[in-house]
Amino acid sequence: MADIGGGSRNAVGSGIGVASYAVGSGIGVAPYAELTFDSDGDVDRATQGAVARMEATDLLVFAHGWNSDRSTATRLYDRFFAPFPGLVGSGVRLGYVGVVWPAMRFADEPIPDFDAPGALAEPGFGTALNPATRRALGEFWPERGAELDRVADLLEERPDSAAAFIEFGALVRELAGVDAVPAAFAPSVPAIFTDDVLEVCRALSTALVRAGAPAPAEPAGPGLTVGGGLRGLWGGAKELLRQAAYYKMKKRAGVVGERGLGPVLTELAAARPALRFHLIGHSFGARVVSFSLRAVPDRARYVKSVTLLQGAFSHYAFADRLPHDKSSGGTLRGLQRRVDGPVVACHSPHDSALKIFYPLASRMAGDSAGLLGFDERWGAIGHDGVQAVPGAPRLSLETALREGVPATGCVSVDAGSVVRRGGAPSGAHSDICHEELARVVVTAGRMGR
Repeated sequence: MADIGGGSRNAVGSGIGVASYAVGSGIGVAPYAELTFDSDGDVDRATQGAVARMEATDLLVFAHGWNSDRSTATRLYDRFFAPFPGLVGSGVRLGYVGVVWPAMRFADEPIPDFDAPGALAEPGFGTALNPATRRALGEFWPERGAELDRVADLLEERPDSAAAFIEFGALVRELAGVDAVPAAFAPSVPAIFTDDVLEVCRALSTALVRAGAPAPAEPAGPGLTVGGGLRGLWGGAKELLRQAAYYKMKKRAGVVGERGLGPVLTELAAARPALRFHLIGHSFGARVVSFSLRAVPDRARYVKSVTLLQGAFSHYAFADRLPHDKSSGGTLRGLQRRVDGPVVACHSPHDSALKIFYPLASRMAGDSAGLLGFDERWGAIGHDGVQAVPGAPRLSLETALREGVPATGCVSVDAGSVVRRGGAPSGAHSDICHEELARVVVTAGRMGR
């Protein structure tokens, strides 16, 4: 089982070792506690106990996204939670909960307000792995040191060789674990791990340029032949490595939500029936909190709102029927009905991670539209909001703050007026620490003055 960043190890529950950290460290609001989960969704019972002891009427439960280690997650929670004490009504006593689950921080990917301004101004997106990213990859794949060393060597050397790309593609497939997928489930593996690796790296290199990264120093010619500028495709190869990590984190986020956070919230609600929960998730953290709804019993009323910030999962997730397949529904179809309040999906057109890379990562092998073509079936909820849910309104951020949001059901809020800053390759994906978004949470939860 994976640790999250550093910290001491202790035995909890049935003797399973998970990461444990000091409660409340570095957070400017109170009471604050963390819920810590391992990669299998097992909770650190000490952290659950700290949450259970909170004196509060309403708990804000926030799950971080993919580009996070524990330090980054703590800073995110501190910054995002800061406005809330001045926004809620006198009858509301807030408790603040940070969900910590094992993602990883790509240290060469700038985060607005967290990294130096120069990191945003100069999107120098080189191919070599910096030391912090290499260490994080080693923690994320602790049994794959030799493979990661070879991957790092190839990204630094950038051989002008088709054979080197084939080797790189095979290594990434091993890291992603797609070779272990049974043949019967092969269609569920994204095309970026099954298609010709040179075509994939060309597509990802083109996507990086679209996202604002510098054009390759040695652009590839019209053919993908040795000597035809293959060194210019190693930026795409590095993005393929990122996608392998995202692929693993996507699956992990669902597990942590359904098997970890959801059951923990159910236990807390059973012990404290009057406690109201407001779930918040960023990126894959939006997947964590949404999948936790699978563990909410029918007719339960303890989840009072869900706010998704740049959610990295399908915009059709809550649909009863898919537009392209009327016999199927979204993976979370109907679960908005388990929320005694609204499910608010905040989205932004300035999010390059979800506008450009998420569709590429989500396409299934054998899709006839081609790797670079955009098919709306693969769109992210954080790019264009909730889709194919009848009656789900679409609001501007200004309208939502002025007039409020519906009392129940799904609603999309275009937050592009504030979620707009960030460097390549993710754009504004992590630009979420704004008082306006805190006010959306308060409005959704009916906690305002």
